[in-house]
Amino acid sequence: MKPADVKRKWFLVDAEGLILGRMAVVIANILRGKNKAYFTPHVDCGDNVIVINADKVALTGHKLEDKKYYWHSGYPGGIKQRSMKQLMMEPRSDRMVRNAVRRMMSKGPLSRAILSKLRVYKGAEHPHMAQNPEILDIAGMNRKNSRRAK
Repeated sequence: MKPADVKRKWFLVDAEGLILGRMAVVIANILRGKNKAYFTPHVDCGDNVIVINADKVALTGHKLEDKKYYWHSGYPGGIKQRSMKQLMMEPRSDRMVRNAVRRMMSKGPLSRAILSKLRVYKGAEHPHMAQNPEILDIAGMNRKNSRRAK
């Protein structure tokens, strides 16, 4: 398989009510091209993915309060943390979805090129209507993929 032979499609994912990790797995596989019969590990043969309503994803259990992300400034005593709830309240809460997909892919130049085909938007509007995206129903794939009303 050569990069010139790849036919790319556009997919639209509505993230409202979807479980973050399960959605990220499906998106990472589509970006990588693992859903195609001619998948080749060293070729970027994946499709483009648009994610809307990224600020309305769901989390299971107590992850909203208990899950913490840590980083270090490099200075002594410079450990910093932020909970998932604080990340969702930020103006750039769409980064949560982008980071979940990025962390499910391998690290390297090919994965960075593949991630450039992921577009994440907080609201329901997106500027890619001219590409005629195909709607991807992740909630319909498995009943565990979306949050059920109790």
